[in-house]
Amino acid sequence: MTNLTRSTFVLMTAIAVAAPALAQGKKNPAEQAVLLGQFGDWGAYKASPGGKKVCFALSKPTSAATEPANKKRDASYAFVSTRPSEKVKNEISVIVGYPQKSGHDASAAIGTASYVLYTQNDGAWVKNAAEEPKMVDAMRKGHDLIIKSESSSGTKTTDTYSLKGISEALDKVSEECK
Repeated sequence: MTNLTRSTFVLMTAIAVAAPALAQGKKNPAEQAVLLGQFGDWGAYKASPGGKKVCFALSKPTSAATEPANKKRDASYAFVSTRPSEKVKNEISVIVGYPQKSGHDASAAIGTASYVLYTQNDGAWVKNAAEEPKMVDAMRKGHDLIIKSESSSGTKTTDTYSLKGISEALDKVSEECK
């Protein structure tokens, strides 16, 4: 993704805000996100913001490290979203929990495979959209997703997401948002 649309950014931010409540099984009235199922470390959800159906798999990091250590930041999440009305399937994005360094790409690694992430505000997306299907395939086969980013104040962050349950969550998302 080379150019972030405002509607996508607003949607991802709204979902990230709703995620803590979603993880506790509570509905966010603004998004009406519904848990379709919890699969290992990944949840499958559906919502209808603005009347447009969106389905997504969501996870929180299993470990997070900052350099320097113990820097405060908001919660971080990884998403794989499908938006049928926009003909978007399996879009990978991350909310990192702080404004990122302007002009600085983040990175994602799954085993030996690595991907460059375009950043804007506190979000990151796969820079080369043509790599998304390969990354989703690697996520389905891998053990961990490691996201590295840098804040606007120079704090370096490494978030590790377990990929346990991602295949089942993505299957459920695909089934719900055909």
